[in-house]
Amino acid sequence: MNNRQARLFAIGSTAFAAILFLVMTLDSHRQFPTLTNADKITPEVTHGKDVWHKYNCINCHTLFGEGAYYAPDLTKIAKHRGKEYLHAYMRDPSKFYDENKHRRLMPKQDLSEVEIFDLVTFLGWVSEVDNQDWPPRPILVTGGGFNQAATQTAVATTADSGSDPRARGEKLFSTAVPTCMACHSLTPGADGAGPSLAGILSRTETMLQSGDYQGEAKDVEAYLHESIVHPSAHLVPGEMYSAGGTSFMPTGYADSLTAEQVDQLVAFLATLK
Repeated sequence: MNNRQARLFAIGSTAFAAILFLVMTLDSHRQFPTLTNADKITPEVTHGKDVWHKYNCINCHTLFGEGAYYAPDLTKIAKHRGKEYLHAYMRDPSKFYDENKHRRLMPKQDLSEVEIFDLVTFLGWVSEVDNQDWPPRPILVTGGGFNQAATQTAVATTADSGSDPRARGEKLFSTAVPTCMACHSLTPGADGAGPSLAGILSRTETMLQSGDYQGEAKDVEAYLHESIVHPSAHLVPGEMYSAGGTSFMPTGYADSLTAEQVDQLVAFLATLK
């Protein structure tokens, strides 16, 4: 290839790359309204975005993997936690940590109720954006003392769930959406956004016999089933698990899981003595 041919090749390849980039950019902008649910951008969502910037949340957190990495990515936090949890957390993060043991990881920003509502609404909108699996991993936000690695190790003990309901439930514990591991650990005393499930069987038996139980279950399996599909039927004592008579446990499992899958989760949880 002589100099003239090399020059023409460079010009041609540059022009081709530029045209391809332009076409892809235009196609991306064509899809943005659908991917981002632009029709659901309400004034509350817009104000929530302004609150996000006003309090410099991006100095610690990321959205879609962009931002600082001092604190977790919050792209799907609204689905992992739910609005009740986020409202209570933003009012006073210190209630969700043992500051003497873990120190407060999230500063109290003293947001107004309107700011909190709109920020949670904004994060809810963000969680519904089709981010095409970016960041390419689940962001499992944890509370003080939560041993995510230990939980993953415990759940990974079953390589092939086969037809055993308990094994299938064990697999669901880490694959349900939102994943149970985002809030619960299997390590004794390692509470996250939800209590550790280590020893849940014996704790439930004690609770049912104590007379403090407020739900409708008559036995352990019924209680575990109730706690998955009707989490507010009985509230676990402690401000970090509920607020205003509503559990922070997500309420969508009755829709996202089949009745058989709920039974499989119950079968697994019933083994945690």
